[in-house]
Amino acid sequence: MSTAADSTADARPHVRTDPPTGPRPGGDTPAGRPAPAPARYLGALLAVAITAAAFNLRPVVTSLGPLLKQVQADLGMSATVTGLLTAVPSLCFAVFGLAAPALARRIGPIAVVTAGTGAITLGVLARSFAGGTAVFLLLTALALAGVAVANVLIPVVIKRYFPERVGPMIGLYSMALSAGTALAAAVTVPLTSALGGSWRVGLGVWAVAGALALVLWLVTLLLRRERSGGAAGAVERLPITRSRTAWALACFFGLQATGAYVTMGWMPKIFQDAGISSSTSGVLLALTMVVGVPVSFVLPNWAARRGDQRIFVVVLAACGIAGYTGLALAPAGAPWVWAALMGLSNCAFPLVLTMIGLRARTPGGVAQLSAFAQGLGYLISIPGPILIGSVYGATGQWYLPLGFLALLLVPQMAFGLRAALPRHIEDEAVPPAVPAGA
Repeated sequence: MSTAADSTADARPHVRTDPPTGPRPGGDTPAGRPAPAPARYLGALLAVAITAAAFNLRPVVTSLGPLLKQVQADLGMSATVTGLLTAVPSLCFAVFGLAAPALARRIGPIAVVTAGTGAITLGVLARSFAGGTAVFLLLTALALAGVAVANVLIPVVIKRYFPERVGPMIGLYSMALSAGTALAAAVTVPLTSALGGSWRVGLGVWAVAGALALVLWLVTLLLRRERSGGAAGAVERLPITRSRTAWALACFFGLQATGAYVTMGWMPKIFQDAGISSSTSGVLLALTMVVGVPVSFVLPNWAARRGDQRIFVVVLAACGIAGYTGLALAPAGAPWVWAALMGLSNCAFPLVLTMIGLRARTPGGVAQLSAFAQGLGYLISIPGPILIGSVYGATGQWYLPLGFLALLLVPQMAFGLRAALPRHIEDEAVPPAVPAGA
């Protein structure tokens, strides 16, 4: 893994190579001397905290979908507000994600992720007591703001404290995120029934997982005593819009997010329209998410070991094209195959997270790149599910929407191939200075 410290010839002013103070995750001091026994456990504690936080990044969304009809009826939500609710996640991820690096420069990324985990826990718990639509939306937005900053800054924490294990740690993070997504979608309804049938209990119970993650991050924050400014303050702000790699990553992120949100929102309806029961269509959606759990763990490891990641970009796009084609032509012919292929295609998410960690030399560079790619990417993804629903509503058929999604994988592959090249945004944003007299 390249770091700023490795680039001794790089004297450009945008990089500051001061390493983090304190013990390294492996338990050694910077001088290589064995650290005290408690310090050796800090890396393990941080890894567990990252896993717990990742698990909580999607239940705020995927637990709501199965109970949305009950919430809508009880709170008197109009169809317009319900439609707005489906667009709120991407909007919050974009807006608050872009603000994450500035917060990290002030108080450090660990402190911001801790605060974000607290916002998730508070928002999920408090919205289950909401008495009206406006309060429910505001508290959901609070939870999503916490998700947004954690989305952006957890890769930064990984880059800073696990610089030689970016691939395995991104894999652990992605696997936990996929597990939380799948579990919330699969068990929210039966869990709600077991706890009395109230949607308030069914949504609020996920705050327990958030509280456990919050405790871990509070302990980590106290033990780490992270310096103000943290990783994000280790570099000056890069003119990141000059980097073609950053733009390619943002477009790749946005297009893969479009496909993922369409899959989560519309796949059960597609299968139901083909004559498959609602219960089976729910299981098929769960399969799509479950497929991503083991793949999300191993894929970042494989990708980080290669100089570039183009082969993975092509394979995942091919899976998506095959899956959309099968859904369009014979949705009931081999539904389990189509669901598995879509699950593989959605693993472009852990791939792009891995590339974000690899395309910048420093934690500060990763912070800016993560915010830029995810913020712009989520904005790109907002129109997709709405457009798909509009086309389906106008035609009553899934051929055009699914054909459009298959076609969208072509530019996704093109941007992904550009983003997968082994380059660093620092080199593109700030070109090398011309030697005097050259």
